[in-house]
Amino acid sequence: MITKGQKINDRYEIIRAIGEGGMANVYLGHDTILDRNVAIKVLRGDLANDEKFVRRFQREALSASSLAHPNIVEMYDVGEDDGTYYIVMEYVDGKTLKQLLKKRGTLTLSEAIDIMSQLTDGMAHAHDSYIIHRDLKPQNIMIKDDGQIKITDFGIAMALNSTQLTQTNSVMGSVHYLPPEQASGKGCTIKSDIYSMGIIFYELLSGSLPFRGENAVEIALKHMRDPLPSLRDENPAIPQSIENIIRRATAKNPKNRYESAREMHEDLLTALNDERMNEEVYQYKYPENENDGKKIKKVKEESEEEPFLDEEEKTSTDEIATKIEDVSEKKNKKLIIILSIVFGVIFLALVFIFFIMPALSNKKAVTVPDCQNLKVSQCEKKLQKLGFEVNTQIKTVNSTKVKKNLVVKTDPAKGRSIKKGSKVTIYKSVGEETFKLEDYTGMNSIEVKTRLEEKVGLVVTIEKKEPADNTKEYDDDEIIGQSLAEGSEVKKGDALILYIPNIVDTFPNMAEEGWSLSDVETFCNKYGLILEKVEQETSAYAEGTIIGQSRTVGSTIIKGTTLRVTVAVKPKEKPKPVVPDKEKEQPSDDSSEDDNEDDSNTN
Repeated sequence: MITKGQKINDRYEIIRAIGEGGMANVYLGHDTILDRNVAIKVLRGDLANDEKFVRRFQREALSASSLAHPNIVEMYDVGEDDGTYYIVMEYVDGKTLKQLLKKRGTLTLSEAIDIMSQLTDGMAHAHDSYIIHRDLKPQNIMIKDDGQIKITDFGIAMALNSTQLTQTNSVMGSVHYLPPEQASGKGCTIKSDIYSMGIIFYELLSGSLPFRGENAVEIALKHMRDPLPSLRDENPAIPQSIENIIRRATAKNPKNRYESAREMHEDLLTALNDERMNEEVYQYKYPENENDGKKIKKVKEESEEEPFLDEEEKTSTDEIATKIEDVSEKKNKKLIIILSIVFGVIFLALVFIFFIMPALSNKKAVTVPDCQNLKVSQCEKKLQKLGFEVNTQIKTVNSTKVKKNLVVKTDPAKGRSIKKGSKVTIYKSVGEETFKLEDYTGMNSIEVKTRLEEKVGLVVTIEKKEPADNTKEYDDDEIIGQSLAEGSEVKKGDALILYIPNIVDTFPNMAEEGWSLSDVETFCNKYGLILEKVEQETSAYAEGTIIGQSRTVGSTIIKGTTLRVTVAVKPKEKPKPVVPDKEKEQPSDDSSEDDNEDDSNTN
């Protein structure tokens, strides 16, 4: 258990926890030697004894340590301290791209292009170093306050030239960003990362994911079969050049995608040029599915003449073609003769084995009896009585029909006619084949389901369940529980339920996160909430800042409910008191005399 104030390797002091994952926890720490804050990823204690997870954890450090790029989190140190495996990396003071999307809903076109330009530039550098990320998603992309992004979590990255990594064809990434070839269990290439970046670009501009479903398997199937929804149908203001980039990056056939992340990066840089804004819709060169198209052979029309050939050359060409046909015909005839001889020899050999040899042999052929469901000793006596020699080595086999320790079959099989004295091997049942379950918590549900169904024959279903720890951040397809405990013995056909988190959107802490009124309005529009705002005069906060909310932080968002927020406004200036002019109020002596004179004149 890592606690506040604890030192790792007598150097890195833990300040606080900043994130949890299925494989590791992340802490904000302080490097006491270099006097700087760092992020420390620590492998969970219950996984430290699992060699597979330790290798995967160390692979992250190995993958990222070779990368030096402003858009990739820098790796500082990796090691092990008294059984605690850790990675020390650059601390990014910001939020994930997923958190930004949840707050903003959608991004502007210029913001999205800026983020994607940084992302493609960083991934181009990784690909140049022969590193595939394989798990690109907004949760693994940090964004700083100045707009700079940092790609994190190379935990399942794969080296292109590696020959020692296991499960390189497994489905590992988050299913919402999973390329079709990875979902179907095929190998990953740099084009797999390009597909994930295309889905991220789509989400930045639309505020939603292109494919949704009741479970992860349904979503994965949609990635493999369904066409990507058009962004321009939803928002015609988006230029065709931008949709073409997404359309090309998310092509189901990798041949139709960008050749490299660098090519996608360069396409982004010119996407908003005037001459490209209304370009033609990108058309796929190759069929999106292998069975969608057939090769079209171009046939020369009868009236078309061969160019640049005179009569002599044409004659020469025809002669060569005729010779080739003659040679091919001769070869075919020779092949037919050879095959006829081979089949003839085989036929004669079979006749000799099955008809001539038994006739020449003095030993009489006997039919092997049916020993199924007999005890081994009973089967041995039955075979010996017919004159067969029984193999002393009894072999075992799994069987769902025959009880344990009873005979399943013999070799040669029952009903075969063989000579007396031939050796017969007995196979006894060891019962149904069983398999011990592991603890699959924290693993990818699609990967586990695929493995258990194909290798063990279990009937695996995936169900959503409320997580026990609502404060922890889970991936959509991360396993949080299972219907049968670790160590349970199962057999083919048994049922197993894998539970994934029933993630419910909750109210954020708008005051602490520095939300503005426009942020709240976007948030309410996205979730269908009724907004009421209350203004409060204060000089302690910037005008327009949210300083209070009616809904409890972490409570479930329900469509149609009212959200009341308190907005900071500047205090109104109090009017200055009006000072009366004494000279105007009190008449002078001269004026009094003038008044008297006027009065006298009047009289």
